[in-house]
Amino acid sequence: MARSASLSYQTLWWIAHHYLREDTIKQANNQLVNYHHQQWLTQYWGGGTLSSSDGQRFPVSGKIRNAKSIVRYFGFGQGVTFYTHTSDQYAQYGSKVIPTTERDATYVLDEILGNETDLEILEHTTDTAGYTDLLFALFDLLGLQFSPRIRDISDQKLCKIKDRALDYPELKFTGTINPAYLKRRWDDMLRLAGSLKRGYVTASLFISKLQSYPRQNNWTYVLQQYGQFIKTIFILRYLQSKPLRRKIHAQLNKGELLHALRSWLWFGGDGVIRRKQEEDQQEVVGSLNLLTNMVVLWNTIYQQKIIERVRKQGNSPTEEDIRHLSPARFEHINRLGRYSFQSTDELRNGKLRPLRKDKA
Repeated sequence: MARSASLSYQTLWWIAHHYLREDTIKQANNQLVNYHHQQWLTQYWGGGTLSSSDGQRFPVSGKIRNAKSIVRYFGFGQGVTFYTHTSDQYAQYGSKVIPTTERDATYVLDEILGNETDLEILEHTTDTAGYTDLLFALFDLLGLQFSPRIRDISDQKLCKIKDRALDYPELKFTGTINPAYLKRRWDDMLRLAGSLKRGYVTASLFISKLQSYPRQNNWTYVLQQYGQFIKTIFILRYLQSKPLRRKIHAQLNKGELLHALRSWLWFGGDGVIRRKQEEDQQEVVGSLNLLTNMVVLWNTIYQQKIIERVRKQGNSPTEEDIRHLSPARFEHINRLGRYSFQSTDELRNGKLRPLRKDKA
């Protein structure tokens, strides 16, 4: 990098040693997400209240404690997972390094509860690997909507209220819920939600403890019962609402687009993690988030300028066309060559570089 940017190695080392920390990288990411949220174009993609999370696997080099083997992804090597949270406006507001053999669902709530940006996340979606009955319960207790895309939804267990003489035509209800039992534990569940919200305990730690000894812990049974009740309601809504299914599918696609961008951006060292300590790995994933959010913000700002120029020319695009734009494009970005960190007076004053003229 020193050779490519015409900067001294000592200068880059000093900056990296004193400024590249998990807390400073997170603050920088928060500022990028907040500034991106203020752009008018982002409102066409979403209100910043819906998000999704998904894992992206990267290989490691050498012996690393939290790296695991999965032949499907790493062959005879090992790797870890970067579990990233993406808003409906394409901004990535959180990411965490996790062992690649652990289920994603354990870590879904961590970044949502730890969100320090201006995004007000009210609804969250994942794929099948990111859902459990426990999560349905915890999301509802926290006042959030959990809307995962569940594979083989026809095989899911639907539950009905115990001792209710109700007719459930054409649907197979194989489980029962006892509201009286849940009511007796309601105050305890609210105290749990308060502890998670205030950060007294992380959601991933709590879920891990429950999963370690599920039969010895009554909390597991209580939350699973409540989660099955909430999941039944969600599945019925999911089956009846085509717009809901489209919204979930579209949001998960945004995360996949950003996965492609992240893989393309991480070309140094062939995208292989060489950091041994988890704290150092967290700095890597935070830096990758920072670079991804920079590209997304840059694309958003210049797409706004292009739309404004097209409107002045009398060729106004429709709102539907604008909604289908994506700031995750990278074909126009040259990631190789020399890097310049010099800026002109115009750029320092907040002005943008002029757009390229249309070819004749």
